[in-house]
Amino acid sequence: MVVGSEPAHAEKTYTIGTVDTFEPFEIQDKNGTYNGKNPGIEIEMLREIAKHEGFKYNLKIMSFNATLTALEAGQIDASMGGMSVTDERKAKIDFSKSYYTDGVVMAVPENSKITKLSQLKGKTVDVKSGTSSAIYANSVKDKYGFKVKYFNTSNTMWNDVMNGNAAATFDDGPVLQYGIRNGIKLKIVTKEINSTPVAMGVKKGQNQELLNKLNDGITWLKETGRMQKIINKYTKGDAAKTETDSDRSVWGLIKSNKDALLSGLGETLLLTVVGAALALLFGVILGVMGISDGKIFSSISSVIIYIFRGMPMIVLAFFIYIGMPSVIGHKIPLFTAGILTLMLDEGAYIGAIVKGGFQAVDRGQWEAARSLGLPYYKALVKVIMPQGIKIMVPSLVNQLIITLKDTSILSAIGVMELTQTGTVIIAQNMEGFKMWLIIGVIYIIIITLLTWLSNYVQRKMA
Repeated sequence: MVVGSEPAHAEKTYTIGTVDTFEPFEIQDKNGTYNGKNPGIEIEMLREIAKHEGFKYNLKIMSFNATLTALEAGQIDASMGGMSVTDERKAKIDFSKSYYTDGVVMAVPENSKITKLSQLKGKTVDVKSGTSSAIYANSVKDKYGFKVKYFNTSNTMWNDVMNGNAAATFDDGPVLQYGIRNGIKLKIVTKEINSTPVAMGVKKGQNQELLNKLNDGITWLKETGRMQKIINKYTKGDAAKTETDSDRSVWGLIKSNKDALLSGLGETLLLTVVGAALALLFGVILGVMGISDGKIFSSISSVIIYIFRGMPMIVLAFFIYIGMPSVIGHKIPLFTAGILTLMLDEGAYIGAIVKGGFQAVDRGQWEAARSLGLPYYKALVKVIMPQGIKIMVPSLVNQLIITLKDTSILSAIGVMELTQTGTVIIAQNMEGFKMWLIIGVIYIIIITLLTWLSNYVQRKMA
């Protein structure tokens, strides 16, 4: 998801990586953007700095760990997201001046009797991966005898604790306080510990021009009192409480979030159609190569299918979007990375289906065609393919359904498809059960329509 600022006299455009759903630092609107009136401390601060220093910015929204990886890979120029300044991060990041200081607190369910760390022995504690809270939890887990479980978003982590799957959670104090004010059924039972400064950062030794602009802007905000005004707005003022939907029924949530849901569904369908079309083309090529007389083509097909079927799709997505730019020296657009991921992953499975479909045709058909003097590829096109296609159609349609569901994995790199849209909406209204029910029903409806289409095609081909 890319969002932009709108300064009047911009000199240069920078790509800034940030996280989703990390109130009060980042607060997305219902459309998953940071274009709203109350976008959070850091976004509002960045708006002011960009105007004052004369630059534009595009925001790339992803998980916190992904922002750090993208920064190192050169996909983004700077990173932010309530990022604590630590010695480990200083080795790879040049930090801006700090504009906030926060610490780690422990929270438990409202009815829990746990009040101190010594009561966590043998229990599970939830943390957000890559954060100062996770670092702290790992530093004391052996001392207090608890296990650590990791999540990518605070809201999912909090719900896990509220549902009784973990005894407690460690999180940044301001973030937990904001969540509790907005309906999270947890209570904070410790004082802030391990306080650290919060800042933005650039890759070490690079983008010093941007770093200087950020530092100058932060200094200006502090000197004019604007910084404290922004912080107070989200910790003490009207923006400290998220606007919630007045009608919290399932139908009420659908009506109030219909635009965001339709946008997410549209992105999912676009990814599915384009990704499936390219995957089909790629898979057919692999399948035909796989049954080729030439051992070289057959071997290449087998190796490609083996690699991409064996690689988890989420790993492939991160490799293409975050890993490859550091090798090729160019950034890869988010949508392009998603399409490439689907094409390679689903194409490998389709290649195996196509190869198997052709090989399932009775060997006698090959021999009869060749005995009539038909060349290899003419026999393939005229005799084998028509029969093989009938065999493979059910599997191909099933793979299309899998492609639709697999688009949800792309939310990990920030693609604003249906699942990611649901995550953003839940961060706004805290209605996890109802929203995931709505998202699930939408997927089932689309998959049902695809299944009916599959049955229709099979009847026509019978």
